[in-house]
Amino acid sequence: MRNRLFVLVVLTLCCFNLSYKHKCVAKPPKVFTSVVVTYYGYDDCIRLQNSTTSVTLCPSAGGRVLQYSVNGKEALYLPPGSEGWTDSPSNQGKRGSMHAGRFDIGPEVTIAKHPKLWQGVWKGQITGTHSARLTSQKDEATGVRLIRDFELAANSTELKCTQTIENISDHNIDTCHWSRTFAPGGGICVVPLSGPSRFPNKYVMYTPAPLINYLPEDKNIRVHDNYVEITGVPEFPKLGFDSYAGWLAYLMPNDLMFVKRYPTYPNRVYNEVAGLTLSIWYPDRPMVELEPIGPAQRLAPGQSASFTETWYLLPHKFPKETRTADWEVIKKQVDELK
Repeated sequence: MRNRLFVLVVLTLCCFNLSYKHKCVAKPPKVFTSVVVTYYGYDDCIRLQNSTTSVTLCPSAGGRVLQYSVNGKEALYLPPGSEGWTDSPSNQGKRGSMHAGRFDIGPEVTIAKHPKLWQGVWKGQITGTHSARLTSQKDEATGVRLIRDFELAANSTELKCTQTIENISDHNIDTCHWSRTFAPGGGICVVPLSGPSRFPNKYVMYTPAPLINYLPEDKNIRVHDNYVEITGVPEFPKLGFDSYAGWLAYLMPNDLMFVKRYPTYPNRVYNEVAGLTLSIWYPDRPMVELEPIGPAQRLAPGQSASFTETWYLLPHKFPKETRTADWEVIKKQVDELK
């Protein structure tokens, strides 16, 4: 009996010891929060992150997104050569490269030049665990100040990008949101259609200025019943669409699908030259520009207007051999987003 009692006590102590050791060595879950980091030659970048996704914002030059990646796979085009570039006194009069996640305002052809907004110094502010704000200088040329709010979801790649245009002038201003995001080239762009189009071939092609071809044909552009598929660089680099579907997908050679969702307004005026809701531009073969465009905004002094794009990075095997997008699979993935 005494031997059995001794064994029971020893076993109890061993179990307690093992349990105690297990509790001591267990690592607490990693907590992700917004932080200031050095990235691409800038010391004041703000990083939003969760367990899979990293977003790095750049206040020092243009209020851009420098990084948008999931599990180490990058979605933005940011080549070497412009690290740490700022609109400093020594660079005044020069135009910065401003690659990666750019935003702007329009209308493209009629707006005044605005280097303060495009490449100037912005103010960065962490606003939450997964959120931050970038604020531009007051720009006398356009009469506006821009505020960009970014919020990364806690458990997914969803990134909300909201640009607010404030009229700081003493007169009415006509403007619009204009996104100008660079992604690496070599992919396939899919633009969903939404019923009747003003354009006979569902898109227009900008040929050498000032001409816009409303009946374009190109070997790298396929027009389907429900979508337009751009499989490679077209003959002329700028394309325009009037779709109100409110999203686009870019299939990337690294097996990611970059999706942008954005609101559209069929009953409002779009004041870009061709009344576009979306433009796709191929300024150079290593990159493509994905450009949702907002509706016209007439702002009285003191008024403001906001436009939100929501970004996603989804796994999607790139069709390297066929270079043909699977519309049903793409549509299903987009429909399943929140």
